[in-house]
Amino acid sequence: MSEGRILVVEDDADISNMLQLYFKSQGYEVHVALRGGVALDLARQKMPNVIVLDIMLPDLDGYEVCRRLRTNLRTSHIPIIFLTQRDERSDKIHGLELGADDYITKPFDVEELRLRVRNTIKSAEIASLTSPSTGLASGRLIEQQLRELMLREDWGIIYLGIRGLDDFNEAYGFVAGEDVLRFTGMVLNHAVEERGTPGDFVGHIGGNDFIVISEADRVGPLRDEIVKQFNDDVGTHYDFISRMQGYLVVKDDEDNALQAPLMNLAVGTLRSADGPFTDIREITEAAAEARRRGIS
Repeated sequence: MSEGRILVVEDDADISNMLQLYFKSQGYEVHVALRGGVALDLARQKMPNVIVLDIMLPDLDGYEVCRRLRTNLRTSHIPIIFLTQRDERSDKIHGLELGADDYITKPFDVEELRLRVRNTIKSAEIASLTSPSTGLASGRLIEQQLRELMLREDWGIIYLGIRGLDDFNEAYGFVAGEDVLRFTGMVLNHAVEERGTPGDFVGHIGGNDFIVISEADRVGPLRDEIVKQFNDDVGTHYDFISRMQGYLVVKDDEDNALQAPLMNLAVGTLRSADGPFTDIREITEAAAEARRRGIS
């Protein structure tokens, strides 16, 4: 099972290749960006658990990349470790003021960097800021976004879950199930890239439950895009025979063979106009009811 996803933002090919090979050997999924603009795109698409960010880049400097990550709702929670040749106190303070979580200077000890990466990821998970499975915002960050809805008008929520994930886990194991959760997170992020706005929020509530917060007039097209992308690609997680049959063979408690449908989504949408809502509990209850009536 993966130790987590790392985005290395470093224009020195020798350093970025070394870090990619090293962290892959330690069990991490590693993505590399040689430019700041590419890093911003990858951060939204891949939802890394941590970003190792060089300050000196050929287009945007690391400070500007950090600032943009922190001001984008979908990437604001991702931990950032600055990796740079600068060791002046003022440089460190500036990075920390922008929201960086840690700072390490070149030349660096790769083992020390590994420990800082590991500890940064664990700290974010313990603080309930990110989901260890998907890297999406979770826990307190989702609650915070729901509370802020009380101050907004014309908002929309997509609340969704994965039907059939328990049967899938029973057949293929929890590691394959974790892959499905990550796949679903990628589907949500890609759909928001295609149909949403930079201010949209994507969260992993826990288990197989996810949430997207957008504008009221966008939740319909977003929902349709999410369902289409999920249905188009979820079959790749099954073996060839199950995929061709359109169902999975599972056993019940008495060892009888049953046909379980392939995974699909239960999706509900909720808009501010469906209210009024006086607190977030009313919003979450209404969203859950909408999902129970939802489409797949």
